[in-house]
Amino acid sequence: MYIASLVKSLSHLMGGQYLSSTSSKPQVSPLMAAAHHVSPPSSVKQLCDSGTLSSVHNHYASRDPGAPSDIDPTLEEQIPTIDFSMLTQGTPQERSLMVRQLGQACEEWGFFMVVNHGVPEALRGAVLDAAKDFFDMEEEKKAEYLGRHVLDPIRYGTSFNSTVEDVHYWRDYLKLFVHPEFHCPAKPPNLRDILCQYTTCTRALGIELLKGIWESLDLDESYMNKAFNLEACFQVFVANFYPPCPQPELAMGLPPHSDHGLLTILHQNAIDGLHVKHGNGWVYVKPLPNSFLVNTGDHMQIVTNGRYKSVLHRAMTNGESTRMSVVTVVAPSLDTVVEPVAQLVSSERPAMYRGIKYVEFLEYQQGNKLREKAVLELLRV
Repeated sequence: MYIASLVKSLSHLMGGQYLSSTSSKPQVSPLMAAAHHVSPPSSVKQLCDSGTLSSVHNHYASRDPGAPSDIDPTLEEQIPTIDFSMLTQGTPQERSLMVRQLGQACEEWGFFMVVNHGVPEALRGAVLDAAKDFFDMEEEKKAEYLGRHVLDPIRYGTSFNSTVEDVHYWRDYLKLFVHPEFHCPAKPPNLRDILCQYTTCTRALGIELLKGIWESLDLDESYMNKAFNLEACFQVFVANFYPPCPQPELAMGLPPHSDHGLLTILHQNAIDGLHVKHGNGWVYVKPLPNSFLVNTGDHMQIVTNGRYKSVLHRAMTNGESTRMSVVTVVAPSLDTVVEPVAQLVSSERPAMYRGIKYVEFLEYQQGNKLREKAVLELLRV
């Protein structure tokens, strides 16, 4: 009965429709079903390519242009950096140091940069180029991959969930389930091989980072991998396309939100636009050369019983250049019930979150409006 009450609570909180989870098969809400009978919204890229765009339509206006800046420039130099080579190939002393720094980054920031990660720079560039090739295809070809349900393994769309949003976001996306089963569009033809290599590399990177995180909490690696079935971990790849916006002071790429998985690994082109919340301020993130940006997700917060918190972040627009990012999320297997691990629960620190199947959490979050940590907060005991 708890799941049913959770769904109702979520629907009330989100102010929209919700998805049923009474079956293992994806259930399409009435609102999503209606999407079969209406024309899909224009992509942001299509709007920009029309050549007639000089201002932002009201349904993209999500910011107050008169609001004071909430960026804290003093925090930029404090973003933690993890040397991956020291974590995996260093001396015992170097690894111990990186494990401590990794734990500190997860506890204090929920965000860090990873350098010396071993993923070839040519591959990182190739995956951005291949993703751009997809977004550059004609709308009719991309429309073959328009998602009808949030659990579709191949899903192209615009904003976050345009079927339930009152305000849209200045972003087109391609979302692909790539593990344990690999899904990829047939077009462009170069995407599949590049994506397979890239997601294999980033999955291995994520698993190694998780090993260090478990170690920082004195948790047994084999127990954690078995508990969350990480050999069959769920991995999703997301390509984000943020074209130039004629009024960037009004529109956002994505609003403040946390991610659903354990770890999110982000790589972007040369255009910045990611902001991360730290304390009471926001940090304008400027990645180090050849680095990955990594943040902890909601399920890391659940698993660690609140020791390591998911971080709020947002994507901003600009008026000059297209920003692109590619994201891979490493998460428990879809059928895993995720709850605080017993070793981190005590009488002094009782369990803070109820357990929930990962697939149900994912469906709730992706099927509704994107609002900070709304779904996570519903699980709080």
